[in-house]
Amino acid sequence: MTQAHRILVTQPIHAEVHARLARLGEVDVYPGPGALTRDELAARLRHATALMGFMTDRVDDALLAEAPHLRVVSAALKGYDSYDAAACARRGIHFASVPDLLTAPTAELGIGLAIALGRHVLAGDARVREGRFAGWRPQFYGRGLAGSQVAVIGLGNLGRALCERLRPFGCQLVGVDPVAPPTSGVVRVGLDAALASADFVLIAAPLTPDTIGLIGAAQIAASRPGTLWVNVGRGSVVDEAAMLAGLERGHVGGYAADVFAFEDWSLADRPREIAPALRQCPRTVFTPHLGSAVREVRLAIEHAAAEAIERVLVPG
Repeated sequence: MTQAHRILVTQPIHAEVHARLARLGEVDVYPGPGALTRDELAARLRHATALMGFMTDRVDDALLAEAPHLRVVSAALKGYDSYDAAACARRGIHFASVPDLLTAPTAELGIGLAIALGRHVLAGDARVREGRFAGWRPQFYGRGLAGSQVAVIGLGNLGRALCERLRPFGCQLVGVDPVAPPTSGVVRVGLDAALASADFVLIAAPLTPDTIGLIGAAQIAASRPGTLWVNVGRGSVVDEAAMLAGLERGHVGGYAADVFAFEDWSLADRPREIAPALRQCPRTVFTPHLGSAVREVRLAIEHAAAEAIERVLVPG
């Protein structure tokens, strides 16, 4: 097989996936830490035939113009708003993403975050580790999922997976999504109605022009006092400053998130960090984008991205 291809991979990958790509040609893997800058990415793409990219990358038309040999962009992720798929199509570059493999592990994490937030798991853990636990006491009373009203914002693959996992808890499920098909066991309502009655709000919406800042100051103010919010969709769906303000005045019961606005590379005005005051707020539970961080899942995602490259580069 020809060794003429040059494949750029922008994050470290499993050895077996590297070996699979090496059968197609030279593999240029950026070892990290961190992410390639825009200029570094452009320089490495100049002679590349294929790109396996990750959430840390932004691929737009201007970048593609500097990659004259590029034939395929394979994004090892689900939400590809930071990849200009239309620009790829205009330039005759095949674009692929991995939409389904991330759904189940992300939904699992969403349920875990909801339980951790509602049951004060972090505060209880700290009490034990600090040596201040002297046996059972009437403390850390929180809210469980059983019997709670839960609003799921976004009823795509992730939202439906969350609903499936919430049903055994005996939750009353309401869903908000203007375009998704009906979901069994979920009452469809408008956003205002969902927020007015929910004990938990689980956000599973993708990042689109219509969902940026969907949950802002007005929506938070309209929610039931003490509502517990969980975001496993995209960071910029939530106005983090407004959420912090709601926490500080005591209206928001708690906020858990696996995704943050600073990660949304497609938005030029995105913040460059999580606000320190939000990080330090005690009524929060945060994880560093662990939605798909299951070994078997990440390996499967890399293999799916490699397969998309093979389909383009291997003749016949």
